[in-house]
Amino acid sequence: MSDTYTIRSGSLAATIKAQGAEMCSLRHEDGVEFVWQAEPVWPRHAPLLFPIVGRLANDELRHRGKTYRMTQHGFARDNLFAWGTRDESRCTLVLEDSVTTRERYPFAFRLTAAYVLDDSGLDLTLTVVNTGNETLPVSLGGHPAFNWPLQAGVPKESYALTFTKEEPSPICRVEGGLLLEAADPSPVRGTVLPLSEALFTNDAVILNPVNSAAVRYAAGQGTGPWLRMSWRGFRELGIWSKPSGAPFVCIEPWRGYASSVGFDGEFTDKPGLMHIAPGAEEQASFRIEVGTS
Repeated sequence: MSDTYTIRSGSLAATIKAQGAEMCSLRHEDGVEFVWQAEPVWPRHAPLLFPIVGRLANDELRHRGKTYRMTQHGFARDNLFAWGTRDESRCTLVLEDSVTTRERYPFAFRLTAAYVLDDSGLDLTLTVVNTGNETLPVSLGGHPAFNWPLQAGVPKESYALTFTKEEPSPICRVEGGLLLEAADPSPVRGTVLPLSEALFTNDAVILNPVNSAAVRYAAGQGTGPWLRMSWRGFRELGIWSKPSGAPFVCIEPWRGYASSVGFDGEFTDKPGLMHIAPGAEEQASFRIEVGTS
């Protein structure tokens, strides 16, 4: 079975990989590629974050007296998903617990990623089902990287994120992948976050919680390619690029976040987790609308 599958609708095409259920292209027939093409400076496109977002102290998950190795952002992005339905404009992929996952995460689950493309954009719905007999502690997130700039010759500093609501609350930062207790003043000016490489000197900008349910990413001159991301079921938003500067920016809806500096306790006590009852499910989704002018 093929490792990739391309769905199409109108002038848009999106390609999804079975490895990590990762979107690796969202392209307009005009030739505009919106998704970062996993060049060596950061060799991923849009990984899914599961069953954690961020890091745990020492990359260790503690549960009922045992310690499990759990690296940053979890293992879903590095696992092969099974293809579910596939047709012209949609596809689904599924990851279930196995002997291998239980060596790192001692819980039963089913994670489904459903992609649907229409003439104006792409929807991704993530569904986590607790298939076990105990409460499922879990986090979930998206990590899509978009080309920055979206158009050759446009200065990176001309781009901004425009939120649907004001975001005045202090932002969170991480150090060594762990959440710092101290908060920085919000760099969002009303609803607008100007983008610059200096913004990421101290790693990601984390809005916890995020007030808005959508953000627009575009250059300030008002013409050229743009995208709008909206989300449901997510509570936090990470914004990230390589601190050293790189031609991409990630807009990351999260349900959960890294362990705080100093927290090294039982995993089920970690702040930010969802706790899904046996037989129950949680769902979160985001939509990426795009245009070329």
